[in-house]
Amino acid sequence: MDRNTDTSKLAVSSPDDRAWSGCVVLFLRCCSPEPDLLSFYKDQQEKFSVFKTIKLTLTGCVCGLDGYEILKLHDADPFLGVELKFMDVIPCRRFLDSYMCGSLLQSLSQHASRLLSLPDSVGVETMLKAGTHTLDHSLRDLELCLQLIYQSQPVRLRDDEVTQLEQQLQNSYIPPVQKEVPKNCFLFQKRLFDDRPLTAADQQRFASHVGRDWKRVGRALQKNCRALKGAAIDNLAYEYEREGLYEQAYQLLGRFIQSEGRNARLGRLISALEEAKLISMAEIMLDIQPRE
Repeated sequence: MDRNTDTSKLAVSSPDDRAWSGCVVLFLRCCSPEPDLLSFYKDQQEKFSVFKTIKLTLTGCVCGLDGYEILKLHDADPFLGVELKFMDVIPCRRFLDSYMCGSLLQSLSQHASRLLSLPDSVGVETMLKAGTHTLDHSLRDLELCLQLIYQSQPVRLRDDEVTQLEQQLQNSYIPPVQKEVPKNCFLFQKRLFDDRPLTAADQQRFASHVGRDWKRVGRALQKNCRALKGAAIDNLAYEYEREGLYEQAYQLLGRFIQSEGRNARLGRLISALEEAKLISMAEIMLDIQPRE
């Protein structure tokens, strides 16, 4: 172990630590000489397909779109290097688990055979590095890998080319192509979002902004939530009348989360807001900046 690595100095296990971030580089190459991913990426006609293959693979592995971003794809001959920044420890853990168990490689092969002219049988070789450390040798020590990724802070902003490819990918997702939406994601205004479980922070944001419209949202949610059926919404209004609109809205979403458990997901709330014609509220929940 590197003498600078001290896992006691960082609480990497806290899912609420939003200050956690780190950088890792995923190296990819085909085992056979031809064709190879690096050559495809250098081909302007195939570049987008390579990026889409990698993006879909990563989205499936970390269970959504949030918590990470691709900073750069670069020539690391014979490898194609994919530099990743993680802004949260949870998607980073999921990525490492997927990499270690082989599901990342399996997903990559499936997307590559569909989007690129690669045979199903082609093998892909991978390598994972955080700074100067090769993580493939330490995968069974997850905490050490997380520590090394944390210590490898990104030294650059996202590459302009990656930004353009991200925008091109977002523009390619329109409602008629919903079968393209990765698992655990949902579409809103033709953009993909992570369909994650609702959190206490979501509950607070909802209560702070929805105002008198909380009942409309509740009636949209109650169709598929037993805890909000019947007179439950009116009872909430009466029970928390003295505390005001914030507490009424907070308790509404709290009942939904408590009743639905893991099925109380962001996508269901956004759908309810759309049904209630509260599009601006949906944008607030998704932290979408208003257009100029």
